[in-house]
Amino acid sequence: MTTPTLLVLGTDPLPRLGRLTGRVRVEYADESTLAARLPSADVLLVWDFTSHAVRAAWPGGGPRPRWVHTASAGVDHLLCPELAASDTVVTNARGVFDGPIAEYVAALVLAFAKDLPRTLTFQRERTWRHRESRRLAGTRACVVGSGPIGRAIAGTLEALGVTAALVGRAPRDGVHGPEDLDRLLARADWVIAAAPLTESTRGMFDARRFGVMQPSAYFVNVGRGQLVVEEALAEAVRRRWIAGAALDVFETEPLPPDSPLWRLPGLVVSPHMSGDTVGWRDELRAQFVELFELWAAGRPLVNVVDKQRGYVPGH
Repeated sequence: MTTPTLLVLGTDPLPRLGRLTGRVRVEYADESTLAARLPSADVLLVWDFTSHAVRAAWPGGGPRPRWVHTASAGVDHLLCPELAASDTVVTNARGVFDGPIAEYVAALVLAFAKDLPRTLTFQRERTWRHRESRRLAGTRACVVGSGPIGRAIAGTLEALGVTAALVGRAPRDGVHGPEDLDRLLARADWVIAAAPLTESTRGMFDARRFGVMQPSAYFVNVGRGQLVVEEALAEAVRRRWIAGAALDVFETEPLPPDSPLWRLPGLVVSPHMSGDTVGWRDELRAQFVELFELWAAGRPLVNVVDKQRGYVPGH
């Protein structure tokens, strides 16, 4: 049997392949070498999931890998028309980030409810200022994105006494459709964006949507930066159309040092870290090894992305 070639797009720390060692021929590529090495690869592992190199390199000539796996939940960074139209199977890291992101969102919601950002500011200023904080129990959340991450967020918030409504691509049992979104936004204390980036979700949180929300509502984005029109969000926070916001993802990453978002009062900025907990790379590596075993045995893969929709269907 011919030894398959695994091409890894990534930077340090590179994945350790464990029991696959010696069973595959491993090659490495970066943005400058990916196009030249794609034709010789049977499998492409997109370890650097911040790179858009696949979108640029895939349309070139020659054979293409039969399977592409990305070590991320989102696939918008690699899908291009040529890849979407091909027979290549695309899988993602569904399941690795659900719990960590849900915990991160819960931490942000608690921090806003208990006014922790201002507490830390007052401490630095040595200012004693007593305030009242909010109880989470009895508040309402609207979670946009009904996949595993969105469901984990809703479940974690409900454990804290929050009533959470899920909004997905289409209505079904326990999930609202897009036609209910504005009504749910108008009632929500917490609006959480956790949807995949598709043509229908790009820019969905714009000035009109922020205008629908309550002045006491907080907005959190752990999905994709392009879900949000950042200028509209900044204006909504600045004008107090909403109470505040937290962004873990941005239109441009890393967020440029001169971006006004860094200095916007009422906005919490974090560097795309909501799903990255201690040991997360080991979980991603183990998941890929398990998938490779299925692929090598000719068995059906799991976490297969619908390349037309841009996410794994069935949730």
